[in-house]
Amino acid sequence: MKKIIIGVMGPGEKAKEIDLQNAYQVGKLIAQQDWILLTGGRNIGVMDAASCGAKSVQGLTIGILPDRNLQNISKFIDIPIVTNMGSARNNINVLSSNVVIACGIGLGTVSEIALALKANKKVIFLTDEKESFDFFEKLSPQLVYFATNPEDAISIIKMILNDDNYMNLK
Repeated sequence: MKKIIIGVMGPGEKAKEIDLQNAYQVGKLIAQQDWILLTGGRNIGVMDAASCGAKSVQGLTIGILPDRNLQNISKFIDIPIVTNMGSARNNINVLSSNVVIACGIGLGTVSEIALALKANKKVIFLTDEKESFDFFEKLSPQLVYFATNPEDAISIIKMILNDDNYMNLK
C-alpha cells in the first residue's frame, strides 16, 4: 500500500518562532501517524524544524533540495532529492505530497500554495497570518483549510484522507 506523504512548507530564514514551534510539532505528529514527511530539505526555518520533529520519533523524512549544495541539507533528512532547480523544485514538493501544510508564510511558501491549489491539492494553513488564508480561500474555497494548532492540522488531514473520493483522485 502506498505511503501517505505530507508536505510541510514554510519560511526559511524569515520563519517566526511560532512557525518553528508549529513545524516541529506537526512534523512529530506526522511521523507518529506513520506518514512520510516531505520538506524543502534545507537546514533552516520550517523545513529543518519539521524534519527535526519527525526524526524525534524516528519518522521518515524526504527533502527536495533546490540546488546541488549538500552543505545546506538538514541533518534530519533521510532521503535527499537533489534537483538543482532552484524555486522550480516547489512544484515537485507539492506534486509529491498528498496534502500540504503551510506552516507560516513566505514568498516560497506562497508559490507552493498556489502550485498546490492549481494541482487540486488540499492545503492546510497552520499560521497566525489569517489574511493569507483569506486570500487563498477566495481563490479556491474547496481546497483550503485553517488549523489553529498542529493537532488540528492532523485531524484535518485524517478527514481529508478518509474521503474515499479524494484518495481515488490522487
